[in-house]
Amino acid sequence: MTISRRSLIAHSLAGVVFAPAVLRISKVHGAEFTLKYANNAPVTHPLTLRTKEALEAIAKETGGKVDIQIFPNNQLGSDTDMLSQLRSGALEFFTLSPLILQTLVPKAAISGIGFAWSGYDKVWPGVDGELGAFVRAEIAKGGLFAMEKMYDNGFRQITSSTKPIVTPADMDGFKIRVPPSPLWTSMFKAFGAAPAPLNFAEVYSALQTKVFEGQENPLSLINTAKLYEVQKYLAKTNHMWDGFWFLANGKMWAGLPKDVQDVIAKNINAQALKNREDTAAQNATLEAELTGKGMVFNAVDNAKFREKLASAGFYKEWQEKFGPEAWALLEKYAGKVS
Repeated sequence: MTISRRSLIAHSLAGVVFAPAVLRISKVHGAEFTLKYANNAPVTHPLTLRTKEALEAIAKETGGKVDIQIFPNNQLGSDTDMLSQLRSGALEFFTLSPLILQTLVPKAAISGIGFAWSGYDKVWPGVDGELGAFVRAEIAKGGLFAMEKMYDNGFRQITSSTKPIVTPADMDGFKIRVPPSPLWTSMFKAFGAAPAPLNFAEVYSALQTKVFEGQENPLSLINTAKLYEVQKYLAKTNHMWDGFWFLANGKMWAGLPKDVQDVIAKNINAQALKNREDTAAQNATLEAELTGKGMVFNAVDNAKFREKLASAGFYKEWQEKFGPEAWALLEKYAGKVS
């Protein structure tokens, strides 16, 4: 927003990485609202490419009145760092997985239940419908505002540097990195693995130095973050669908004029739909591309993995934690989850 003594102090406390850029750009363009957006995705990832287009369109449509600068690839810190900055107001916009958002908004992770979704034909009606509306209301209770349309990250797959993962038994004792989320840790413990949370910014080096045998991520991120350089095997588990909520600091958002809110929301939501198309197109070619880069793919029997989770009490535990309303909304779109 317009530079004030308070915002200057907030920027200096958050770090000198971006404070000079805010002042320089504000002076050149004369923006009335100078804001910051950050993410954890590489610059070539569909999330970064499409949000960059959205921010450029917002600046053009407002005649330079709104200048939202983009800081991709963990430039402003880890996911947990940036979430803290968003909450404090040092960062105005941030895209985050609902499962990591779970650390602040527990019920946000309902869309990430293991093996719940059979495909996008069920995911999008759910997150664009009542399930998504429920989560957005929960996010608002946490002091944040979530845009209507989620950006796609993709269905997540398990990779390994030591062995193929073919059956649930292959997970026994498997040292796997997971994002900092209770649901992720719980699911892999149910498989008998040895999960440990780590922010994405540190994943490549942790795999390279063999701190972990494996990790799990969608194909697009495995490719753009070059995880194929430190991982050999990829199991096509589709064990979890993951997306990004485009989040805003609640007080900042409420303080913007209605016409500014409308322009920002319109462009962010429109590019989210294009991001979904990008991800679908990439998924059609990435297996061949990653195979060409040395990865070895294998299919799995998803039913056996689901049975393992059920027998370990995973679904029962999380149904109780999320509560009947959230679970009913999940099953309304995904079908019976157990």
